[in-house]
Amino acid sequence: MVSRSVDEGDISDYLPAETVRQKIRDEYLRDSTVTVVLIGKNTWQRKHVDWEIGSSIRDTKFNSRSGLLGVLLPTYPSFPINRYDYNTIPPRLSDNIKCEYADIYAWDENPLVIQDWIHRAFLKRNTLIPDNSYPPFIYNRSGERWT
Repeated sequence: MVSRSVDEGDISDYLPAETVRQKIRDEYLRDSTVTVVLIGKNTWQRKHVDWEIGSSIRDTKFNSRSGLLGVLLPTYPSFPINRYDYNTIPPRLSDNIKCEYADIYAWDENPLVIQDWIHRAFLKRNTLIPDNSYPPFIYNRSGERWT
């Protein structure tokens, strides 16, 4: 497994949003096959998390779409209970859990368990169609929930 995530400062904040989203897909996620969204208390608020999810599930001329899964971190409010509020995880991930393209799990230390999650997401990427209809974030958000 190789991390392909975008770190803060990797892409200029002064570029147009669509250019940033395209750079994410073509330069960072180009050869990825599964995107794992690590979900803490405020993850849903981050525009770049939304953009990475949206970019990774797009099927483009240079890249096929990636599988998608979410992992609730110990900083998520209801951890370790594998319950979550759809409105406190990234909305685009929430939409894809609802359409069964993605799954969500509570953090686990067992690498075999995590490998199984990733393998399931890998298989789904070619058998189901993701939902990428949520409007892209323009700014980071604030508050307790997105709705």
